Amino acid sequence: MIRTFARAAVAVATFTALAVPAFAHVTLETQQAKPGSTYKAIVRVPHGCGTEATNVVRVQIPEGFYNVKPMPKAGWTLETVTAPYANSYDNHGSTVSEGVTEIVWSGGELPNEYYDEFVFRGTFAATLEPGQFYFPTIQECANGEEAWIDVTGAPGAEMPAPGVELIPAGAASH
Repeated sequence: MIRTFARAAVAVATFTALAVPAFAHVTLETQQAKPGSTYKAIVRVPHGCGTEATNVVRVQIPEGFYNVKPMPKAGWTLETVTAPYANSYDNHGSTVSEGVTEIVWSGGELPNEYYDEFVFRGTFAATLEPGQFYFPTIQECANGEEAWIDVTGAPGAEMPAPGVELIPAGAASH
C-alpha cells in the first residue's frame, strides 16, 4: 500500500512538473478566430520576470489586425503607438491605412505571485489565410524582461508569442 502511494505521489509530481511549463507562457484566452472577424484578445500574463513584478506589458500588433482598441486597466497607464499599415483595409465602407501597431500598459505592478489579463479588440483582415497569427508580447520588470516573441510555432519553443489559430470562414470555432 505504501509503495502504491509512493508511486502515485511520484507520478503526480512528475506530471505536475511537466504540466507547469505549459502554463508559464503568456497566452491568449480565445484560441481560434476567422479572417474578417472581430476578435477580443485577452492576453494572460501568469508571472513576472523571475521573482520580480511586471511593470510594463507591450503587445505588438501585426499587419492584418486593424481597428485596434485596447481596454484601460485600473492602476496602469495605457499608450498606443500608431503607424501606417503596409496594406489598406475596409472598415464598414471606410478605408483604413494606419492604426495601432503596439499597445503599452505601464506603471502598474503585477507581482510574480499573481496572474492578470490585458485586453484589446480588433478585426482580422478578410484576406488573411488560415494558420497561426501571433501577437508578440514583452513583459518588462525592474531588472529585465520576458520577451514572448518567437513566432516560429516550433514545438517546445522557449518564449513563444501568444497566438490564435485563424480557421477557414466556414469552419466551426471553439
